[in-house]
Amino acid sequence: MNVTINTDELFPDLHPALAPQAAVVEASRCLFCYDAPCTQACPTHIDVPKFIKKIASGNLRGSANTILDANILGLSCSRVCPVDVLCEGSCVMHRYNKQPIEIGLLQRHAMDWFYSHEPAIATAPDNGKHVACIGGGPASLACAAELRRHGFAVTVFDRNPLAGGLNTYGIAQYKLRPPDSLKEVELLRNMGVEFRFGVEVTDQTEGEFDAFFLGVGLGPMHRLNVPGDDLPGVVDALTFIADYKTGTPKVGRRVVVIGAGNTAIDSAIAARKLGAEQVHIVYRRGESDMSAFASEYEHAKLEGVEFHWQTSVTRITPDAVICGTFKIPCDMVVPAIGQSPLTKLLAVCGEVNRETGQTKHPKYFAGGDFLNGGREVVDAVADGKRAALGIKKWLTTQS
Repeated sequence: MNVTINTDELFPDLHPALAPQAAVVEASRCLFCYDAPCTQACPTHIDVPKFIKKIASGNLRGSANTILDANILGLSCSRVCPVDVLCEGSCVMHRYNKQPIEIGLLQRHAMDWFYSHEPAIATAPDNGKHVACIGGGPASLACAAELRRHGFAVTVFDRNPLAGGLNTYGIAQYKLRPPDSLKEVELLRNMGVEFRFGVEVTDQTEGEFDAFFLGVGLGPMHRLNVPGDDLPGVVDALTFIADYKTGTPKVGRRVVVIGAGNTAIDSAIAARKLGAEQVHIVYRRGESDMSAFASEYEHAKLEGVEFHWQTSVTRITPDAVICGTFKIPCDMVVPAIGQSPLTKLLAVCGEVNRETGQTKHPKYFAGGDFLNGGREVVDAVADGKRAALGIKKWLTTQS
């Protein structure tokens, strides 16, 4: 019997939205620093004091426009950015031993208002140039939006049935739900961006475009390369997350997640919320070596996830993970040990100018996880915007 699971109920917001009056009160705490360290700490350099001051004065559209001028994916980033190590981590309130301004929640407040009030972004008249963005993730979306602002026609190609990349398919639902990611895609569509799904660029279609942006992300997740890593109960972390985010959740009663990055933590927490009785994280290094953020680690412990440090998996059987001298009984294994780089395509691109994104082939630009090996959504947005400005400058010189 098939059972429909309401994942919205299972995955409530990690940080609930601020009520309108609470947002005004929080905004009024800001010192509106002239040389704001929070702005410098943001990879997209959102003018944080400016957008917060507009919230304090009741100008929510102006606040949203300030955010979107710098970061077209301001909605997603307000939910998924590690603000404690970026903008909020740089807040001057720390100097006075006070709670930092809740910048992430204030940004979300402005973005939620924007998307509930006929969202629209102005674009320049068409300039006759056509650019293709390969991949529909954050870097490509940011590149496409910036190009449309300057009058370029843009087509985004994506192999998936929905755009948004990891925002739609790979980020834990308690942080970012697919409908929120797709709101941003729809905003770009309203700006005039064309989307082609399940279609690859061929020699025939290549001639349609004056320039290309490669925002293809990373390749498949790394294999464990131990006996049993191909058993039916072994599901890589991105597949596991994508399945439950797209309405087909599958989880074991006892789950072992391998790895200790943010994706591993996301998978472990999701498994608990989906009903797993026991969830273990196995990591071959120590607690101090894990790449997950401290806040994510604390969240996982609160959810009842058990951690095993300095532990390597040597074999997987249908009912256990074998870790050298002991085993952990389980019926599902979720490897989360990173994605492989697209080495061959990187070699073809050659050295990339990080300021403009231009590859050794002048017509091709690149950015996002494809180049940086996998960082935050906001880093991908910054890459895409820089590349768009690089494309604009290059195509202008070619005219």
